[in-house]
Amino acid sequence: MEKINTQRFLVQHKVQLAKEPTFDDLGATKKELKEELKDIRKKLGEFQDTLYAHGKYGVLVCLQGMDTAGKDSLVREVFKDFNVRGVVVHSFKVPTSLERKHDYLWRHYIALPERGKFSVFNRTHYENVLVTKVHPEYILGESLPGIEYVSDIDTEFWEKRYQQINEFEQHVAENGTIIFKFFLNLSKDQQRRRLLRRIELKQKNWKFSPGDLAERKLWEKYQECYEEAINKTSTQHAPWYVIPADSKKGARVIVAAIMLEALKKYKDIEEPELDDEIKANLEIFKQELEKESQ
Repeated sequence: MEKINTQRFLVQHKVQLAKEPTFDDLGATKKELKEELKDIRKKLGEFQDTLYAHGKYGVLVCLQGMDTAGKDSLVREVFKDFNVRGVVVHSFKVPTSLERKHDYLWRHYIALPERGKFSVFNRTHYENVLVTKVHPEYILGESLPGIEYVSDIDTEFWEKRYQQINEFEQHVAENGTIIFKFFLNLSKDQQRRRLLRRIELKQKNWKFSPGDLAERKLWEKYQECYEEAINKTSTQHAPWYVIPADSKKGARVIVAAIMLEALKKYKDIEEPELDDEIKANLEIFKQELEKESQ
């Protein structure tokens, strides 16, 4: 299979999603993609062990995409070789009553990774400039000062949110959180096929909701909101990657490869050295343990 050029998925200039590819199998067979992912995720798992021992960085992985884009299966397959204590997945749903008593970033802030661990946001803080922008009436439930009607939610309101999100990410990045943001770029036709599959396969029925069809009718509006959010918030410390998502196997390999390549650049992340005194007495400790079996 071809060598993965991860930079071609990185948002480095203003992006137009309609012109971005939705399919990429990397010129590989399904078997080759499976083997490549197996190799990369093993290395990622080993890196997480070192990250934990080092204890100075956390890694935040943000996944966004339309319904059926493959977020859940990507999490399952990419992080399969991680120590289960080393990765925590957060799937953000409609805010609870407690969460509504705080600002919109609060629930995301408390879900950030501990040093030495990965956190995966399956849907993220970007829902606050995506679904709420498509459905601005949801903002009224936040009980914000000065926001009484949908008409109060103007362009300046959204510009402030982009700024707040950028500042939030800059703050956590400066304090040791490595941030990855992936938009799974799915075609409308592929979404139709996957929704049909949820209906046709009995074991997939539980995933289907009539609400999926209602949101699908707003496809163009969502694409517009995603495009604006990506362009407003792709920064050096928290860049966006647009991942072709029509091939789930291809998308998983691309995401895993991007993470591994970027994380390997952190040369300071290494297992700590033993204290000199402990190191000098390792043979003594070994002999003491061996005596117990005699």
